[in-house]
Amino acid sequence: MIFSNATESKLTRIGVFYDGNYFSHVSNYYLYQHERKARISIAGLHQFIIAEVSKLEDAVNRHCRIVDAHYFRGRLSAHEAQSRNSLYSERAFDELLMREGIVSHYLPLVKGGEKGIDVWLALESFELAIHKRFDVVVLIAGDGDYLPLIRKINTIGARVMVLGWDFSFTDDQGNERTTRTAQTILDEATYPILMNTTIDDRSRKTDPLVNNLFFTPKKQQTQSAYQPEKTEEDSSGENCKGHIVTIGKGFGFIKPNTRGENLFFYFTDLENIDFNSLAVGDEVTFVRSTNEKGLCAKKIYKHLSA
Repeated sequence: MIFSNATESKLTRIGVFYDGNYFSHVSNYYLYQHERKARISIAGLHQFIIAEVSKLEDAVNRHCRIVDAHYFRGRLSAHEAQSRNSLYSERAFDELLMREGIVSHYLPLVKGGEKGIDVWLALESFELAIHKRFDVVVLIAGDGDYLPLIRKINTIGARVMVLGWDFSFTDDQGNERTTRTAQTILDEATYPILMNTTIDDRSRKTDPLVNNLFFTPKKQQTQSAYQPEKTEEDSSGENCKGHIVTIGKGFGFIKPNTRGENLFFYFTDLENIDFNSLAVGDEVTFVRSTNEKGLCAKKIYKHLSA
């Protein structure tokens, strides 16, 4: 094919970097709380990114390509995953990432949750932006800690697109839950996009780019490896032990070993375990706290095998 000019034939190189903890938290929101009742499709998200970059960079759509994509997440040990029968779901999710050409990066989960994932993402993305000369670096993240990374990427002349979400909902116990993308990274990015605004825009209700951001119901089951994000909400109270007695749709109840009534918890209150892998009878450590409805459990750790 002969192009009319050099500009038209130039490839716009896109690098995409996922904060897996953040992405899974958002995906669980759309599955459990939003009217969509569906998880986010990575394939659909990549189509959306290409379309947005094409528009914002004034480039031909077919010349915009995601040339690198990376997913960063904490992960259970093989022994723990096997004991929880979650190896299949993890493998299924790995296959999904591979099909979309995404390189996965995992660090072992520890009692305190994820350690070092944000640093690894920042180092990897900056190094690759230099060596592979991305035109646009896309961050699927919401933490203000990524501000230095965005500033460093700006210094090498690449543009940064931040895909973030702002949303709030009331859980089954009447508590308000809020997620917000840090304003600092939105201000510093060349292309800040609040995805919740795009998704809920009534003028785009029939837009296939928006609708393809979500899995159809028949595809939901294979995506069980999306893991919910740990809660960032601080709480104070007594350290306790107990076990899971009820699991619902995004919530459950813990029976303390020592005393008292069963305590409600939400999927965002889990610190070191995938909600979809949680099972009745699992032993946990938690902090006894309160909310508007009374006693509840927060900062919940599953007892991991050695």
